[in-house]
Amino acid sequence: MASVAPLIVGVGGHVVRVDPTTGAELWRTRLKGNSIVTVSQAPARVFAGTGGEVFCVDEATGRILWRNKLKGLGLGVVAFAASSEIVAAAAEAAAREAAAAAAT
Repeated sequence: MASVAPLIVGVGGHVVRVDPTTGAELWRTRLKGNSIVTVSQAPARVFAGTGGEVFCVDEATGRILWRNKLKGLGLGVVAFAASSEIVAAAAEAAAREAAAAAAT
């Protein structure tokens, strides 16, 4: 059975890693404020945006590795483009699930 990708969520000024199998919270990192947090995953890194800032967080520990205040751009929601790597991995996972469902 293939491993399940980490589940990373952004909520209330925090980025949180949740075990996708059990739902247990693995770590929680406070970024700033209580605003919406957007997230994007890359190998071993989580990029989170909130209040006009971008944060790079270590996926394993939740430790903030760096932050960029994006000076002069305001305090709005930070949007991330979908990574082609993430899109490809999601498509592969969906194809595996469809094949498994068809086999049963």
